Amino acid sequence: MLDKWLALQLLPTISINVLQPLEEIFLHSFSYPFWLVKSDYQKLANFVKTEAKETVQRAQTDFNLTEEEAVHNLLFILGFNAFGGFLIFFISLLSSLGEQKSVHDELRKEVREKLANNVLSFETVQQMELVFSFVYETLRLNPPVPSQFGRARKDFELSSHDAVFQIKKGEMLCGYQPLVMQDPKIFENPEDFVYNRFTKEKGGEKLLKYLFWSNGPQSGANGPSTSNKQCPARDVVPMTAALFLAYLFQRYDEVAISSTSFTTLTKAK
Repeated sequence: MLDKWLALQLLPTISINVLQPLEEIFLHSFSYPFWLVKSDYQKLANFVKTEAKETVQRAQTDFNLTEEEAVHNLLFILGFNAFGGFLIFFISLLSSLGEQKSVHDELRKEVREKLANNVLSFETVQQMELVFSFVYETLRLNPPVPSQFGRARKDFELSSHDAVFQIKKGEMLCGYQPLVMQDPKIFENPEDFVYNRFTKEKGGEKLLKYLFWSNGPQSGANGPSTSNKQCPARDVVPMTAALFLAYLFQRYDEVAISSTSFTTLTKAK
């Protein structure tokens, strides 16, 4: 359902390089009617309204949105902004989990200690720094969208560790995140998966400002906004991934993964 909904929004902007100029005439010259996906979209909206009651309620009380506004905003974030993260990143997360079997016990211990007298929620999962560190390290090495582009809005100076570049208004810039996040001057052993790199014990909290998987720093109050190109799902994707890991290790005593598929799941006793 999401694929069809996304296709109607993205097709007018995507070149498939087939049968020009017919492609431009029939695919890129008009917007597509909503009725083509209306039925599926309404099912998705009903799903969000039913399964995200707590979040919808927060949107109404904390941000003064109507229920309808909250549902459609959530659906857009989950279905457009975060969909690539879910579709691509969760595969990377499972791959990391399969390769890092030696850290499962530590992750399981943290999850069960934090949830000893609590229910798994957004609040409780935020106390699991090792779980989040595992998620952040996966994002560092496997960002779901590796390249971003943007055109300079004004003249400015772009600084690196040892050089300054003069950027002129209108110039096209490209950021390649895997290279940025394996900078040896920032990250020790940058090519290695260090599951606890972002924990307080390792002093890794300060590294979050160099975690650019979302086309902007993971830390700081100045997150996604209309004035920048940072992904609006900057917090949604890692939070959902952390909830997934927490649920997995709360529910199962043993987890084995091969080629991103579960091969063993032993329920907690």
